[in-house]
Amino acid sequence: MTSFSAYQNEIYLQGLGGAVPPFTTDPDALEQSARERLGPGPFWYVAGGAGSGATVRANREAFDRVRIVPRMLTNATERHLGVSVLGTELPAPVMLAPVGVQSILHPDGELATARAAAELGVPMVLSTASSHTIEEVAEASGDGPRWYQLYWPNDPDVCASLLERARKAGYTALVVTLDTWTLAWRPHDLDQAYLPFLRGVGTAIPFSDPVFRAGLQKAPEEDLPMAILRWVQLFTGTDKSWDQLTFLREHWDGPIVLKGIQHPDDARKAVESGMDGIVVSNHGGRQVDGAVGSLDALPSIVEAVGEQVDVLFDSGIRTGADIVKALALGAKAVMVGRPYAYGLAHGGQVGVKHVLRSLLADFDLTLGLSGHRSPAELGPDALRFTP
Repeated sequence: MTSFSAYQNEIYLQGLGGAVPPFTTDPDALEQSARERLGPGPFWYVAGGAGSGATVRANREAFDRVRIVPRMLTNATERHLGVSVLGTELPAPVMLAPVGVQSILHPDGELATARAAAELGVPMVLSTASSHTIEEVAEASGDGPRWYQLYWPNDPDVCASLLERARKAGYTALVVTLDTWTLAWRPHDLDQAYLPFLRGVGTAIPFSDPVFRAGLQKAPEEDLPMAILRWVQLFTGTDKSWDQLTFLREHWDGPIVLKGIQHPDDARKAVESGMDGIVVSNHGGRQVDGAVGSLDALPSIVEAVGEQVDVLFDSGIRTGADIVKALALGAKAVMVGRPYAYGLAHGGQVGVKHVLRSLLADFDLTLGLSGHRSPAELGPDALRFTP
């Protein structure tokens, strides 16, 4: 049994020798530090949101309105954090959300993230918008658990090829992002005229795909602008429909999870369509300005389908307390995104590992100090809601 809280003692003991953590353990300070380390283009590509940023703020405000009510004398000295989600054993109910174009944060990009995740046994969800290929990231993951996130291309043959590659490379579950079939109005990116894909960054997976390459007159290495044009045509601008999910089921024999669900009726449709899980997510506030906070959407979705499929949570996780709150409201596990991206910007694999260990230690301690020995003991009665 892993004691993630031991990271706290490790830090204090190292302090006896005059050592302090290489990077801050404060998530807000980590973001500010990343801003100082990165150029405005890369930083805001990660930190920015759609429109006025109202949804980014709503995600955090939703957590602030929910308060934990600690219980005493519950024998919570030893805790078991492990859970099983869709056949994947997790040492704690935490996964790394799909974050694209990670090479804009650190040269090693997704490879560093995969290695850090594998060290801790935490599943990484690889984005279709990766800076490295499916196979390269799988190799970096080693024996670590990994899922594949699909940005659904408009060419069925390309889509089938990507799914086949992911399965062959050992990705066990498919996460289909529904809310980003075209980019939202993102002022921070627009003001910098910054879109990495148009520079051929974050396109490693399609550009290495044999079916995608077969549709080009020249290889991307020989004619980058035409490859980018085909990428734009395939991956942006076209919404899909519920009946098209059958195509994915025909070409993927493992669990399928729909990411971007915010309404109970969409959750019900996911179940009716034979999906195995959903991720309650608003893409970290990056797609619809003025949308509901993801945590606000969670309880009604859990009520609607929580007995039928695994409900995961994404958008706004920063602290151990955030994880406790999401689990208490019915999430089976949470996905964390921006914090580990900032860790990557600070120190590659070492930075990602530090951020994850900090978050997991915080969760472990908060779970115990609030009077619980495992995620299974959490429920709505552990919380109070404030106006």
